Amino acid sequence: MRIVFMGTPGFAVPSLKILVENGYEVVGVITATDKYGGRGGKKLIESEVKKYAKAAGLHILQPKNLKSPEFIKELATLKADLQVVVAFRMLPVVVWDMPPIGTINLHGSMLPNYRGAAPINWAIIRGEKSTGVTTFFLKHEIDTGDVLMQKSLPIHKDDTAGDVHDRMMHIGAEVVLDSVRTIERGNYELIPQEKMTLNHPLSAKAPKLFSENLGIDFQKSTDEIFDFIRGLSPFPTAWTTLDGMKMKIFKAEKIIESHDVTPGEFVVENKKSLKIATNDGFIRILELQIEGKRRMSIKDFLNGYQFEGHSQRGKNI
Repeated sequence: MRIVFMGTPGFAVPSLKILVENGYEVVGVITATDKYGGRGGKKLIESEVKKYAKAAGLHILQPKNLKSPEFIKELATLKADLQVVVAFRMLPVVVWDMPPIGTINLHGSMLPNYRGAAPINWAIIRGEKSTGVTTFFLKHEIDTGDVLMQKSLPIHKDDTAGDVHDRMMHIGAEVVLDSVRTIERGNYELIPQEKMTLNHPLSAKAPKLFSENLGIDFQKSTDEIFDFIRGLSPFPTAWTTLDGMKMKIFKAEKIIESHDVTPGEFVVENKKSLKIATNDGFIRILELQIEGKRRMSIKDFLNGYQFEGHSQRGKNI
């Protein structure tokens, strides 16, 4: 089969690599355009998929507009039998409907659970004990196509979104390879998502996350807050405020115990520990970042920060 691969971030690289290393003819790689970034915004940054594709000697296309006649014409000349999409942007019908076999997508959940842009984050935020990956054929409505293959993976009690992401991208690559092999053999049966069951109503959607909506509500339970923090770490990161400054929390521990501290109040213990009170316990911070500063351990932070007039309790947030 002639395959066109579409993807941009590091999450997509193992899926592309496994197809190449197993001898599949990847006739084109579609990825995001280069962007300026780094210190001063003067460094031209290539996507992780582009870096791998260049090293592998693959044909690369970086369209700004997926509907442009020039791109559509060039894509058609590749004569792909199948397109494989992993962590790429929304495709117009003229693109995903072009190959005779169709276009499959790898999604980071057990569809129909957690359709949307942030399935890993939302699964952890909701306290799920497992998630998985799904390959499905694209159709008009986002993440609703008929399912080809699925594989589950556990979410451990202290996993962050980053931990699950790193395991999932390798499991996902194996499922992409198995899916392409199955399509090649032609002995597969698709499952319409309408015949599949959601875990629960809250798992129906996994919308994109925005920083302004990621402030921590310390009126919630310790378990809910702990899941919220790890579900957003390392990106886009849960935050609160300290002395008027935004403070991102990357790593924390939960302590469930009764107390008389106001939820949201900081508690400093001998310059070695920093906790924030919840309704039924505390969140002990292990790694954080104050705006304008680097990410650091709680030890480094407490060595350099003074809670003015509050030797044992910090200011309300």
